[in-house]
Amino acid sequence: MDDQGWRARHRAQKEAESHQIFRGPDGRFQPVAQIMPMEDRFIGGFASTAPPSPLPPAVPPKDHDYFGTQTQDSSTKSYSTGPNQLTQMSPVERSKILKSARTEPHLQFMVGPLLRYDTVDEQGVWHGAALIVTADGGSEYEPHPDLTYEWDPDAPLVFYKGHRRNVMSFDLPPHPADPHSVFVAYEDDANSTTSHGPNYRKEHVPGHDIWVYAGSGGTFTFWRFLIQIPLGPNEMRIKYCINNGQELEFWVPGLTQNMRWAAYSCNGFSAGVNPDTFRGPGFQSGYDPVWVDLLAKHQEEPFHALVGGGDQLYCDGLTREPELQEWVTLSKPEEKKKYPLSVEVILAIDRFYFNHYCQSFRSGAFARANSSIPMMNIRNVKIDGFGSYPDDLQMSPVFRRIGSRGYFFFLLFQCFINPEVDGLDDGPEKHVNKSIIIGAPGPYVPYPSHSFLAYMGPNVYMLLLDCRAERRKDQVCSPLEYQKVFERLSHLPRHVEHLIVQVGIPIAYPRMVFMETMLESKLNPLVALGRNGSLGLSSFVNKFNADAELLDDLNDHWTATHHKKERNAFVQRLQEFAQQRCVRVSFLSGDVHCAAVGAFQTFVGKKGTAPPRPVDHRYMLNVVTSAIVNTPPPAGVIAMVSALAGKAHRTLHHAHTDEVMLPLFQKDTNGSALKQRYIMGKRNWCAVRWDAASGDVVFDICVEKERGGGATVPYQVRAPPPRWKR
Repeated sequence: MDDQGWRARHRAQKEAESHQIFRGPDGRFQPVAQIMPMEDRFIGGFASTAPPSPLPPAVPPKDHDYFGTQTQDSSTKSYSTGPNQLTQMSPVERSKILKSARTEPHLQFMVGPLLRYDTVDEQGVWHGAALIVTADGGSEYEPHPDLTYEWDPDAPLVFYKGHRRNVMSFDLPPHPADPHSVFVAYEDDANSTTSHGPNYRKEHVPGHDIWVYAGSGGTFTFWRFLIQIPLGPNEMRIKYCINNGQELEFWVPGLTQNMRWAAYSCNGFSAGVNPDTFRGPGFQSGYDPVWVDLLAKHQEEPFHALVGGGDQLYCDGLTREPELQEWVTLSKPEEKKKYPLSVEVILAIDRFYFNHYCQSFRSGAFARANSSIPMMNIRNVKIDGFGSYPDDLQMSPVFRRIGSRGYFFFLLFQCFINPEVDGLDDGPEKHVNKSIIIGAPGPYVPYPSHSFLAYMGPNVYMLLLDCRAERRKDQVCSPLEYQKVFERLSHLPRHVEHLIVQVGIPIAYPRMVFMETMLESKLNPLVALGRNGSLGLSSFVNKFNADAELLDDLNDHWTATHHKKERNAFVQRLQEFAQQRCVRVSFLSGDVHCAAVGAFQTFVGKKGTAPPRPVDHRYMLNVVTSAIVNTPPPAGVIAMVSALAGKAHRTLHHAHTDEVMLPLFQKDTNGSALKQRYIMGKRNWCAVRWDAASGDVVFDICVEKERGGGATVPYQVRAPPPRWKR
């Protein structure tokens, strides 16, 4: 964290220590944040209800390319309704065009709709789901909520290449969920002359209530809608709505088409970081700029999936809840471990997760992505470093509760799963998710791991490996999880050429062993001073067990001393799988708040000749994309990691494997030459596609040009198809 961020966090900590928390007249604490139901006009997620702060410069002029008439070609619709034309219409005509769709029967949304992609089955049927959360007191459930979705395989494809908006515009691009985007009314929609092809289909899916949250503001129901779409010869736009409300859309690939998808991680700011310093002119918050860039590219050529690679939201704010302050402020770690779990604390933990998820998943550009690109998520950290602390702390009553409820809400909001409803049997046709792989029970949470193996096209599959549920300080995944994962991999279709393994933390990355050793040392003077609160170093140690603040992050890494043996065994097992099945394996990860690309390859020594990458079964990329929102590490940290990136690692030489970092970043985003070519310390996300001409999987790491500006520059790396013999 930069010096400014550290000072801000330190100042906030001092203020919190001097601030007394009182109970209200009813005897209850007031929560840090209480989320209210959404206004109808924000359903679907496209704008923040909070007004922008005045820090950035004035809002630039609106983009002219979607105001007024804008014609695509003779086969597509035309934007025909501009502000001047509206004034020339009769009141009846204007009301028809500008009328906002409302749910009927009425639903009061807390969050959603959210979309999720599961997989495509052997019959070519796309499986996914939608999720909404509604306030029971303001909703009508007779009949139960209903999702309608429709598609037309014969409809012409309409992409918007060449009509891209300026990503610095204050409002996000026009979206069907926005009833105030009046200037994008389609001509045939206004005249009600829409025609359908002979294969047009429309389906209705009843909502299934999978959980109810009871809070001080009432009860709130989670509704899941399962979606099944037989894929056609071409990709298709799927229109959907809930209870005849606002119409939204997403895209599915053609039956023989490999998906286009986007990946991201670290969707939030660390403590002490001012989001407004990452908000350029015309944006409502520092959260939006890079997300708007992703959405602009989605508008040009739609993504079929959105992969969350960890930290889809940050939950460290849980420790600010008033009911937890007595536990948080205990100075002795032993007292924290023995602190009893009260009913108040139990309710506060659930209240935080519910409110925080609702707020995060329904706000700004991220919310719009959630409603228009089906998500695939790996488990994110509940609080920083959970699973990498000592056993006695992890097993303490409060800490264990935080972990178990964090995992429950992750499954609910991000995977649309309730284990109590869906069960824990991942056998054929036993679970609502066809891609699921259920592992062993976690040591600190009452649930087993949930990994997913999903179809991303005829040539590409993706493994989203749960590296959290079973994590201990000396373990990432259990033997049972590995066994079940590789058993499922053994049944991949023979025509699959690429397997992409999503792991939250980089598996090929510069080592920090020297820092681990320093921070673990009992003789480290900074740790001792931090524990005593001396010299303003109290924030150098964490608030849970007074170990060094960075130690849990370092212990999390695959390259940490405690995990190195397991990592090496996992890599070697994947190499054997790659060689036997003739499948190129690549890794995708996040976490470290910078972009980088590591690689494993065959080690031949100083005099040997390395095999060409297409025929090297050991050649495995590790694409690191992080963060889409959070602040990059300080320049000094980037320089240190870059210096370590060139160091040779011999840990896998016994297995004829070398580990390197690729100098991908020859030039900066402004075109100037870079000295540090291995690590890019700017916000980023990754666009992924399969190149039909070469058979490569192409990773475009899209790096923000200027802080807060949103617009990105792509840096490309390719994973070649396997060209060795089976």
